[in-house]
Amino acid sequence: MKSPISDYLEVMQAIYNDACVKCAAKVSLRDLRTIKSRVEDEGVSFLTITLPEFCRDFEKSLDVGYVDPQLFRRFRKSGALPAFLQGMLGHIFNKETGRIYDVECSQNTHPPDFIASLVCSIRQICLAFKKIKLACTPSREKQAMAGYISNERSFNVFPLPREDEAEFYAVSSVLWSGCLRDLRVDLLTPRHGPGQTAEHISGNRKYVWQYWHERLEPYFPFLDTAYSSSAGEMCFESKELNAVSFVHSDQERPSRVVSVPKTLKSPRIIAIEPVVMQYCQQAISSQLVQRLERGKYSSGHVNFRDQSINSSLALDSSSSGRLATIDLSDASDRVPVGYALAMFQSNPDLKDAIEACRSMRADVPGEKIISIRKFASMGSALCFPIEAMYFYTICVMALLKKHNLPVSSRNCYNVSRSVYVYGDDILVPVDCAATVLDYLRKYNCKVNSNKTFYSGKFRESCGVDAFNGVDVTPTYITRDRPKNRQQVKELLSRLSSANLFEKKGYRFTAMLLFKQVERILGKLPQVRENVQSLGRIHSWGVDPPKRWNKRYQRSEVLCWVQRPVYRTDRLDGYAALQKSLSKLEGLRSLLSPRDHFHLERSARYGDVALIRRWVPAQQIAGYRQ
Repeated sequence: MKSPISDYLEVMQAIYNDACVKCAAKVSLRDLRTIKSRVEDEGVSFLTITLPEFCRDFEKSLDVGYVDPQLFRRFRKSGALPAFLQGMLGHIFNKETGRIYDVECSQNTHPPDFIASLVCSIRQICLAFKKIKLACTPSREKQAMAGYISNERSFNVFPLPREDEAEFYAVSSVLWSGCLRDLRVDLLTPRHGPGQTAEHISGNRKYVWQYWHERLEPYFPFLDTAYSSSAGEMCFESKELNAVSFVHSDQERPSRVVSVPKTLKSPRIIAIEPVVMQYCQQAISSQLVQRLERGKYSSGHVNFRDQSINSSLALDSSSSGRLATIDLSDASDRVPVGYALAMFQSNPDLKDAIEACRSMRADVPGEKIISIRKFASMGSALCFPIEAMYFYTICVMALLKKHNLPVSSRNCYNVSRSVYVYGDDILVPVDCAATVLDYLRKYNCKVNSNKTFYSGKFRESCGVDAFNGVDVTPTYITRDRPKNRQQVKELLSRLSSANLFEKKGYRFTAMLLFKQVERILGKLPQVRENVQSLGRIHSWGVDPPKRWNKRYQRSEVLCWVQRPVYRTDRLDGYAALQKSLSKLEGLRSLLSPRDHFHLERSARYGDVALIRRWVPAQQIAGYRQ
């Protein structure tokens, strides 16, 4: 059996060869030898850390228009350019001066589409293994946790002059008062989220309450929130109710800070909320998102469920140069609680309810329990919508400043038409980018300069990377090669990557990845997109076994499909009643999935199994009735 390193090298060689074919470049044995020798010397970190850093320097060179001598420091130079991938880089930058060939430059004999294909190929080679889910070294884990603490300390030097506070309050009032003023907390419907909890409680156990926070009572009373009001009187004397402890704020369980895989260079740090906090946060979050997506000032400009607006604007701006794309580092960990709550000043009840379901302490590995001054870490259901509101407010303030306009409803509306926010992905006009960056830094945000673009023809936002109007987003290898059928996540990841490579025209790479999957699952059929069956989407596969189902009067085929992994998780009493009542909301949709055994079992979050099952033949591409 091949070692992981040899598998990485085999896949990388296939990617390199396909990339050369895509951009009509000559395969360089020197490049292949460089990859092989450096992987043998440095290990997988060359593919997961060093090559992504090479790509970061490449993107910065595209943005500024030349190769700075301080860039590509970990690679040998040949002239002004790195020797590695010079066969491709030499068609984009002058080998002697390092300056980029302008599309209209007389020295540049290549059409724009060819240059874009070179950019796409270079990025695919460098970024293929950037997001592979491997554990970081202990030192990198420790460094990431130190960064979390450092972000907390940043609030010590954050206080702003009163005139800046007044400006923030004024703009916030204009932007958010109209859509939030009439949002009633007493009409909100709490629900449990799908993820983990600070207490390690999951599945149906979330409905069995162990404690309730006293400060939630004015906004989310226990007997009308944890249990339905219709059951309140009946359960008042029950053992379930008597088992619940009502805790004061200084006795509340803190959020649990953990690291989750992001890249091998650094993990992502999140804070897992207690179950009671998640439950109430979800109530506010769902309504808040709906209001913001329909608001006068934010509709179409502050988005939470549709990334296509930002991604299509980034694609267009890479050729037109109209908008800059801004990315923030540690975005959620740098939003101050005072300013976050100030945006809800038009609705005091909502503001107080948000504050009541915000964790005030965090359990950080190596630091024990600390008080937090940020609004919330990633992991809170309110983190994403409120950070988006905060960044949008700052951008509008910056544009008013740039155009020397006073704060008014009309001025805020006019300047906000050119601001687009999706979480910490921000788009603003290029001529205002410098002012916006200054304002973001002033309000404690940390701009990621390596992923912020406004001067060249490269843009990046919401999962789309673009160069001169062409999508140059790479396909990632996210997991190790699967070894058996029990490694479902690895199998699904390889199959997904294979289909994406096939769609991009990387035939050798797709063929290699398909073979690795089919060695375990057998030959795969060609299936239609967005179906539950596993198979090839963009290339022909085998014909699966067929049958006629008399009961449903349809033709069926035998395919591999995913199914949830369940565990026994019996729920009864008033907890079962509360869950059943909460399910009624989902029954309004005839298409909503239903589990008739939801009180006896629960699905293991994030786990799936593969089974062979008869499915409608319409899922197979090329099927005719």
